[in-house]
Amino acid sequence: MQKHKKLISIMLACFLLILSACNSHKESSTTESSGSGEKISEVNMVFFTTEIPKDIKLVQDEINKISEEKIKVRVKLTPINIGNYVQQMNLMLSSNEKADLMLVTSFFGYTSQVAKGQLLPLDNLVDKYGTDIKKTMDPDYLNAAKVSGKLYAVPTLRDMGGAPGINMRKDLVDKYNIDINKIKTLDDVESALKTIKEKEKGITPIVPFQPGAQPTVVYNWFDPLGDTMGVLPNYDNNMKVVDLYETDEYEQFVKTMRRWYQEGLTLKNATTNADPGISLVKSNVGFSYFSPQKPGIALQESQITTKPIVTTSLSKPVTTTSAVTTMMWGIPQSSQVPEAAMKFLNLMYGNKDIVNLLDWGIEGKHYVKVSDNVIKYPDGVNAGNNGYNLNMSFAMGNSFLSYVFEGNNPNLWSETEEFNKSAIKSKALGFNFDSSSVKTEVTAVTNVVGKYALGLESGVLDPNKSLPEFIKGLKAAGIDKIIAEKQKQLDEWAKTRK
Repeated sequence: MQKHKKLISIMLACFLLILSACNSHKESSTTESSGSGEKISEVNMVFFTTEIPKDIKLVQDEINKISEEKIKVRVKLTPINIGNYVQQMNLMLSSNEKADLMLVTSFFGYTSQVAKGQLLPLDNLVDKYGTDIKKTMDPDYLNAAKVSGKLYAVPTLRDMGGAPGINMRKDLVDKYNIDINKIKTLDDVESALKTIKEKEKGITPIVPFQPGAQPTVVYNWFDPLGDTMGVLPNYDNNMKVVDLYETDEYEQFVKTMRRWYQEGLTLKNATTNADPGISLVKSNVGFSYFSPQKPGIALQESQITTKPIVTTSLSKPVTTTSAVTTMMWGIPQSSQVPEAAMKFLNLMYGNKDIVNLLDWGIEGKHYVKVSDNVIKYPDGVNAGNNGYNLNMSFAMGNSFLSYVFEGNNPNLWSETEEFNKSAIKSKALGFNFDSSSVKTEVTAVTNVVGKYALGLESGVLDPNKSLPEFIKGLKAAGIDKIIAEKQKQLDEWAKTRK
């Protein structure tokens, strides 16, 4: 599975997983002398992964050959299975276990961790030791990670925005002469879906992107301002926060989805379906699915579904705080070696050898070069038996230093850089909502959203009946109080930006 799909799947899985209990990892952060008498600091680097690579110690040793020489730092790689990561991370942070560099994200409770004092402010450390970070990162990206004016985590550099769009089977697009260049709105999408409904019996025209995920997670026209409990329509709206579910746009969207459902354009069991869109397309159940768009997405999805895929965007790319803060690195307040941690983090933004060891492992063993920046598996090695098939360049610092795996566009990273530059920046880029003062209301609203939103957005529920019930339930749960608090914080934040 390619890294973009892995990232999106990880993001959505985080909302759906029931986390199981696990034992905590205990690693120490130490400083010792090298053979030459110079001090070597050990940095415990904690991150999640879908599986623990068996060759991680070998890769760690190769990384340390570079880092010990360059910055007198030895890194200890501590991967944790994503199913246990939230519980494990929170346990390490709350019990002051020795972690020095930790992968943190907006959907894993970043602002809550800051509010609890579990992460160190990094401004001075970045100024002193983060030369490559500052050279590489757009200041707006660093500002997006700030909470109350202070930086507590450094975002990774990757596709820093997204555009809602739709992915479709190319064979059927070609067969029925569907002009994807003319698909710009939901009405245009509907026309294509009706063609498939009429002419391809047994294939559902559009299927869910991910099981259990609201379609507006992917198809959206607003800045979610973190949690979608109060949003900024059109990424501006004169900085006025509104209830998404009371907007005319949302009502129109769910009515469209209801019509699609009634006309047989969508999956009938969309709310209980357990398969992602890629699997449904791969198994000839579906023709298309909503998906975030970015450079290389068509080829990437084609490889995953094993069917040629074509894609089209339904709006311009947009950068929001949520997009930027999807993957970041923080330094826990319990770290005994924060300077060393920042020195190593800086290498992840400026040292190509370090980045590719983290991303792909050891040349000749885990990959071989096809050209200067394109790689493939060595003979006899594949995704199943590779000892270091991490495939997480989106999380390992500067993706633009990473090699491109064979089959992808060799110009992927230069195109991604241009994509980032072309993205509209939300007027609230850099705003992080602290929900601690309304946590009771957030819990209650979350329960109401869980009861109605997926059913409405999948067309299963009748919006004429269920949307008013939904809004009434949100009011009773306290959404207006959340929005008022969010508006207050947004106004205060905006004053600091002038």
